[in-house]
Amino acid sequence: MDLSILASLGTLAVETASSSSEELSFFGMLAKRYEAGSWGMYPITVCLVFMIAIVADRTVTLFFKANINKEAFVRGLKKHIYAGDLDKAISYVAGQKPTPLTAVVKAGLMNVPKGEAEVQAAMDEAALRENPKIEKRTGYLAMIGNAAMLCGLFGTVGGLITCFDAVAHVNPADKATVLSAGISEAMNCTAFGLLTAIPSLILFSVYMGRTQHMLDDINETSVGVLNLIISNKDKLKMPDRMPSQDDE
Repeated sequence: MDLSILASLGTLAVETASSSSEELSFFGMLAKRYEAGSWGMYPITVCLVFMIAIVADRTVTLFFKANINKEAFVRGLKKHIYAGDLDKAISYVAGQKPTPLTAVVKAGLMNVPKGEAEVQAAMDEAALRENPKIEKRTGYLAMIGNAAMLCGLFGTVGGLITCFDAVAHVNPADKATVLSAGISEAMNCTAFGLLTAIPSLILFSVYMGRTQHMLDDINETSVGVLNLIISNKDKLKMPDRMPSQDDE
């Protein structure tokens, strides 16, 4: 029994060491390829850093900070509107997580006593103010993807120039070494440029789809809330004091 346990532990240790060695060799290979790409890697690295920063910002904004369960939010709002209590409806919206959708709806509810036209105008104004928060920076991902490909192409051209220069001027004894270094530089720049550009363009499409979905939700909810207010305006009880935009 003891021998079998020791044998199992030995096997596990060997597998763990082998796995760690493979990981180290993978990152070591990346470092080696990066170094072989020479100066052409620097602009690609700049593109990669900006891409990571924008992806982190857009992920937090679109999937967490600005995200809200629209159906549950509207259901809760309808209860107060159907009950005719505008004050509670405003308090309910103000108590939700601050998102572009809740800001637009709150702006409309606060202008109910002024009339339907003012409600529509207030929601339109709030939408113009909130929509850029959803759309900003996403478009840069497409630019970064294209720039990364062009930077990779630029590095590739630099590597090819090195190769042609070697053919023309380098000593025949060193020609093979210089040629291989130039080809390596060209191919590594191409590879790293594509590795930066492809995720950037894919994520651009994903975020644009998410952005459009959120904008559609705002437009749909704005129209629904306006119709809800119009159909229930006769039983809405106006609050004694209308809260300001800064009231929570």
